[in-house]
Amino acid sequence: MVAVSTLLSALAVISSASSAPLTKRIAQVIVDSTAKWEQACLAAGGGEKCNPVSVTAFGTLLAAPGPCEQQNAADQMIDLARTLNSDPTMVKLTQIFAQQPRNSPTSLSVQYCQSAPKNAELNGLFQCQFQGTNPTVFVGNVPVGQPGTIPFGMNAPVNPPGSCPAHTSGGIADGSQLVDVTQDPGVGSSNGGSAEKPPEGKASPPAAASPPAAAAAAPSPASSDNNNNNNNNNNGDFHLQNGKDAQALNAKFASLISSSPCTAGEDACINGQFAQCVGSAFVTTGCAAGTTCAALPLVNKPGTSIACTTESDAVARIQATGAQGGLTGSGGNGGDVGGSAAAAAAPASESEPEPKAEGSPAAGAAAAPASSGNGGGDFHLQNGKDAQSLNAKFASLTSSSPCTAGSDACISGQFAQCVGGAFVVTGCASGTTCAALPLVNKPGTSIACTTEGDAVARIEATGATGGLTG
Repeated sequence: MVAVSTLLSALAVISSASSAPLTKRIAQVIVDSTAKWEQACLAAGGGEKCNPVSVTAFGTLLAAPGPCEQQNAADQMIDLARTLNSDPTMVKLTQIFAQQPRNSPTSLSVQYCQSAPKNAELNGLFQCQFQGTNPTVFVGNVPVGQPGTIPFGMNAPVNPPGSCPAHTSGGIADGSQLVDVTQDPGVGSSNGGSAEKPPEGKASPPAAASPPAAAAAAPSPASSDNNNNNNNNNNGDFHLQNGKDAQALNAKFASLISSSPCTAGEDACINGQFAQCVGSAFVTTGCAAGTTCAALPLVNKPGTSIACTTESDAVARIQATGAQGGLTGSGGNGGDVGGSAAAAAAPASESEPEPKAEGSPAAGAAAAPASSGNGGGDFHLQNGKDAQSLNAKFASLTSSSPCTAGSDACISGQFAQCVGGAFVVTGCASGTTCAALPLVNKPGTSIACTTEGDAVARIEATGATGGLTG
């Protein structure tokens, strides 16, 4: 009787196991993910340094490593590329590796890293998923929409599910390598240096004729939730859509008031002021004198930003994308704008050229150093140098630094405004940092939250060399 009972129990276990849902392990030949990068590294002169970095990198694609291990490995790959004159092939292949799908032991989507990368070349990148993974449930049985299921810096699930900037149509075939599917990493540039620059032959006109877009931010409503729905993004022809998206936001902002309903963390413009939703109510911050809050088109990738700038500068940036109809697309330049907080960026302030303020760092932050040769229209290079000078000064500022009421600055990557003799700081949106930027339509600088790559690209567009600080 005991033997029969034992047999029945065993059969019950087998029956239960056979009726349980089956899971499928989705894996890949991980060494193939960095093989081409290692070859490029050797060709660039990396020697014995290449293989250890390559091995560490492809090991992060296994199921056990944490969500940010792959991004950290990609940062190491970029670090090595920088020592080799920022070899463009190494940079491009690193950007593709950063988007390679991870192994999934249970056919569930793999969670995304929730922190910013070290290097600007990797900003906005996240891994694709294999086609066989469940798009609605992530490893750990976490339903989509929960923490870890939305890439860092985004505010909605990836659409279409499984896609990434290098492959915007969805996931890639199980076990395949993204580097075998595409050679386009889906960023502004794959030519080395900053990944935030427009691609060769696809860039917006030079700064003298066309302003770079303002601070990097989450995509606008028209570009959906993850920058994947703009037409032909990988071909670099997203600029017009960015301009239209900015106009649509500005039109919506015109109907907002401080008591309008909002979602925590959303940013907008209300009556010309920068507005951030705290709890469930908007808190407004006034822009610098002579400026107004507006949605602006990005220049190096699909999306929009919100910043304080002059109305004419905002219109010039929108027109540079090819969009017609001024600030709101209605044919007028707009006036005050407010709106639905769809783009995520911290406030920015714009300064007019004034005599250089010595002594107080904050005064220097509020007013750009004097420009030369402005009357001849050749102020762009000076604007770039002035922005570099301000960024160098900002590096020494702290929240306790003396300041003049109304002056703006950047402190430890945060936007700072002097109120009553003391700086009040406002954090920038995820993945962005505060920086001084050159104006494009007149002498002067602005302060905005943007990606480091976008800031460097704008400064370089003026002809200034030496990166963010010169």
